[in-house]
Amino acid sequence: MIAREGFSTIGIVAFLVVAVIVLTRDLTPLPRIILVVLAVDLLVLITFFFRDPDRSLPAGVDSSQVLIAPADGKIIDISQVTDNEYVAGPSKQLSIFLSVLDVHVNRVPASGIIEQADYYPGKYLVAWHPKSSELNERAEFGLRHPSGTRILFRQITGILARRIEYRIEKGDQVTGGDRFGIMKFGSRMDVVVPLDFEFLVKAGERVVGGHTVLGYFDRDQ
Repeated sequence: MIAREGFSTIGIVAFLVVAVIVLTRDLTPLPRIILVVLAVDLLVLITFFFRDPDRSLPAGVDSSQVLIAPADGKIIDISQVTDNEYVAGPSKQLSIFLSVLDVHVNRVPASGIIEQADYYPGKYLVAWHPKSSELNERAEFGLRHPSGTRILFRQITGILARRIEYRIEKGDQVTGGDRFGIMKFGSRMDVVVPLDFEFLVKAGERVVGGHTVLGYFDRDQ
């Protein structure tokens, strides 16, 4: 399955492949073969980047009770922060780095209602830079879980990720694990929760968007 946000990019690259095939027809065989193979390889890589596999939670897990990884990648940091945007106060922030090889389709980390959806222009620092959460181009979303817990999650651009796309807005009712957008070509996703929320994962671990459970809202689960 291919992410719909990738259709236009894939179409442009496919057109490029056709153009290379047509424009190189008068070249000698070897140069033409090299150029065509390079163009086709680019199309394969771009299509691979925009893959969008189906995901589900582990058996027996209720999506309404858990915080779910919103993206594929490696947890590069879990730290205490002070959030003044939505969680309001001392908080925990978990940051996921997505390499260009990871699936880049993003998923809603919990069920609830979207109370904030804001886009901020900014810089393009490397995604693992400590200040990228504040200075880079990003989109931030505030979600209130039925338990009353406030969750802030943000898409952050990096050196390679120069475009973020999303299709949720303030007032939307969402289900944990739903697809909501994409970050193109390497990026970072942050999840900010209240200080007393207990993460089940640690820095250095890899997570799978829409599948890995980051923690429970009801710790008796």
